[in-house]
Amino acid sequence: MNILGIETSCDETAAAVVNSDRRILSNIVLSQIDQHRPYGGVVPEIAARAHVEQIDGLIRQAMSGAALDFNDLDGVAATAGPGLIGGVMVGLVTGKAIAAAIGKPLLAVNHLEGHALTPRLTHDLAFPYLLLLVSGGHCQLVLIEGLGRYRRLGTTIDDAVGEAFDKAGKMLGLDYPGGPAIQAAAERGDAGLVNLPRPMLGRAGCDFSFSGLKTAVRRLLEKQPDLRPEDVAAGFQTAVGDVMVDRAGNAIHMARQFCPDLSHLVIAGGVAANSHLRQRLDELCRARGLELVAPPIDLCTDNGAMIAWAGVERLAAGLHDTLPDALYAPARARWPLDPDATPMPFAGKKA
Repeated sequence: MNILGIETSCDETAAAVVNSDRRILSNIVLSQIDQHRPYGGVVPEIAARAHVEQIDGLIRQAMSGAALDFNDLDGVAATAGPGLIGGVMVGLVTGKAIAAAIGKPLLAVNHLEGHALTPRLTHDLAFPYLLLLVSGGHCQLVLIEGLGRYRRLGTTIDDAVGEAFDKAGKMLGLDYPGGPAIQAAAERGDAGLVNLPRPMLGRAGCDFSFSGLKTAVRRLLEKQPDLRPEDVAAGFQTAVGDVMVDRAGNAIHMARQFCPDLSHLVIAGGVAANSHLRQRLDELCRARGLELVAPPIDLCTDNGAMIAWAGVERLAAGLHDTLPDALYAPARARWPLDPDATPMPFAGKKA
């Protein structure tokens, strides 16, 4: 099967073609960082407009790069949520139009499921496994038991970790996005010179909280304006690492109650690119008898290949609507992977 994947949930416009042999035939991603940099975060209206301007050209590039005609496709997968609703609508409507024009199935994909299934594309990873999804809009620990069987163990009760990196970076006068900038600065800093809190550390469960950590950074800079940004960045990154290890450790214990043979922890999402967090989580996995799996950096951040692969899996399992019913698939700002999980506030990545 050849599936076209379209992703427009936040600030990357992306299109890719993936086949059922786990071959990525093309994967085109256009970042909007330059448009959002002046605001220090994603502005929904700017993001949606940029998607409208770029989506057609990116899809043409993806199809050309895959050396396929639209009639060679077996289906079209498009992100239907969660995300910034204006952007989601752009990609989903485009996917519906292509699917209707070629008479092939439309697969309305949950963006989080795209991240969740990526290690099956990149590593042919078998179910079950534990997923730590860390990005600008999401911070969750989810037990992936099978296709469509997702058990959320923990989530953020306020801000996502990627949003915390961006805001901390902005307070430190670093470049946008804050994640890569803080990591670069932290390599030149001394975390031992900075005292920051570790929200939720030592508590039962595996929920996250980062709002208080951001506030602590602001207050620290107000009280000690002469602190080196590099030292604060190192202290902030270390605090996040401590929290991640603590929460993931609890999640491993919880997950093994459902899946005693659990053997893999997967880290995905944009913040998964942080080498400090990867190292800390790898150490945790070794101590707990697990293996850490991290997709390539370009497949950790938002991309069309993960949406296409989710489409491959869903189409192969018959989990899709036929036309014309599929054309009524709604765009969703919120769409939890685990519908039985307790609702939490949406942690968006707005400016």
